[in-house]
Amino acid sequence: MKIAAIIPVKTFSNAKTRLDLSPQKIESLCKIMLEEILQTVSISPQIDKVIMVTKEKKAIEIGERFNTHTIIDEKEESVNGAVSLADKYLLENNFDASIVFPQDIPYIKTQDIDFMLNYKAPPNFAIIVPSRRFDGTNALVRMPVDLMETHYDEDSYKIHMNTAKEHTLNVAMVFVKRIMWDVDNAEDLKFLLEQKEKPHIAEKIKKVLETA
Repeated sequence: MKIAAIIPVKTFSNAKTRLDLSPQKIESLCKIMLEEILQTVSISPQIDKVIMVTKEKKAIEIGERFNTHTIIDEKEESVNGAVSLADKYLLENNFDASIVFPQDIPYIKTQDIDFMLNYKAPPNFAIIVPSRRFDGTNALVRMPVDLMETHYDEDSYKIHMNTAKEHTLNVAMVFVKRIMWDVDNAEDLKFLLEQKEKPHIAEKIKKVLETA
């Protein structure tokens, strides 16, 4: 089975506005989180290719270090639009399945991907990992790639669950704590720093927050 990871990346200057931090700190945090998820996903034996969809030049530079295939999203209208661009590429290149990950789950580990994919049930299936507050989708696995359209930014977890059930009987909701830990606001960042999963990442984030 040929599986790709799709990672949409918003322009850093437009990202994480709810963190209430300076643009410089937000950019530094975005770089740290993107580097870590690309590092993790790129070494996963389950993932055949990592697709990043972005127009952020600094993200493209980071992606080059991890052999990421980048699709330029000039419009940057929505996450759904970014995923659609990736879907087109994957269908043209005969991928069987895809996993959409957000950029902001830096504590993800390769064993989390293994655990999640234990629930796959070919020939068609969907696997959904919600966000910690159950209002977003932090991993969405689809086989085939075009099994269903995505519905991010609109209470996506519930909508993705309902939409998936309209297209296949093989729908799994999977709880993977490190994938569920995303960073949308200051409370999320505080929570992340309290966890002991990746001390080296926590230290990098703390250094950014402590700078003037």
